[in-house]
Amino acid sequence: MLTTTTLKHLLAGAALGATLLGSHAAMAADYTLKFGHLANEQNIWNQAALKFKELVEANSDGRIEVQVFPNEQLGSEMDVINSIQLGTADMTITGESLQNWAPKAAMMAVPYLFRDADQMRKAVEGDVGKQIEAQITERTGLVPIAWFERGPRELTSNRPIKTPDDLDGLRIRVPNVPLFVDTWEALGARPTPMAFSEVFTSLQQNTIEAQENPLSLIESASFNEVQQYVDMTDHVRSWIYVVIGKQKLESMPDDLQSVVRDAASEMQSYEEKLFVEDQKRLEQALKDKGMEFVEVDQAAFAKKAEPAVLDALNDDQKALYKAIQDL
Repeated sequence: MLTTTTLKHLLAGAALGATLLGSHAAMAADYTLKFGHLANEQNIWNQAALKFKELVEANSDGRIEVQVFPNEQLGSEMDVINSIQLGTADMTITGESLQNWAPKAAMMAVPYLFRDADQMRKAVEGDVGKQIEAQITERTGLVPIAWFERGPRELTSNRPIKTPDDLDGLRIRVPNVPLFVDTWEALGARPTPMAFSEVFTSLQQNTIEAQENPLSLIESASFNEVQQYVDMTDHVRSWIYVVIGKQKLESMPDDLQSVVRDAASEMQSYEEKLFVEDQKRLEQALKDKGMEFVEVDQAAFAKKAEPAVLDALNDDQKALYKAIQDL
């Protein structure tokens, strides 16, 4: 008959064995993927990255460990891209910044390139997307394995903007992107490039009268406190890629490469569901905080912006622009 002391020893031994086994399993990963990105812990991109981690680790039977680093813990977007190229990081979430190497990636944030989300999906998942992805891989050594739709950029203001004529002389903050500056000038506004951190105070002090960003940033920056209207311009519809280092991916056996790609596909579907829900939540949250949503004549905006947009594109980019317009 087992004494209490013997039983305790047996249980302690079993617990220690389980701990050692767990430690061994944790150490047993053949490959580690360091996945750094700029979004915070609550952001749907981070939730998607954690879903990817869960799927890869489960479906590889622990042969791949995924370490997720949100909040720029591995550095800025450009820092992480450079780290992947050097082999000290493995994955990130990145978009039009890739045009620094691959000019076709500039199409990821061209004003009024897309009429709606369906047209964008056809472009990203069709021949246009394949051309962009191929150039990214060839020029950067990064392989796009999933894509996420980004919330359209909208205008906020203290008077309703429904047509380009309503913009006349409006002082609007834009990011320091020449194409954005040229486009807003063509539309009749007075664009002012400015760091994002300065926007709230500048609106408060009436140095600028308007700004443009996706609903997520309008909410997180509390622009509802200094702006009354959200003008639904949808002037930039864009997407972003989850990328992995080509060398790292190809260092894995075929079965593990398939695990990574399958998990990326599931992550994309998971993020898409979160995105749709989040866009609805954001609109309601901003309305609850007193902002009024304004329907805009988007076709008039697109028509007036087009000459400035085309003037900024090179021949290859213009060919992609035309292909997208024909979808």
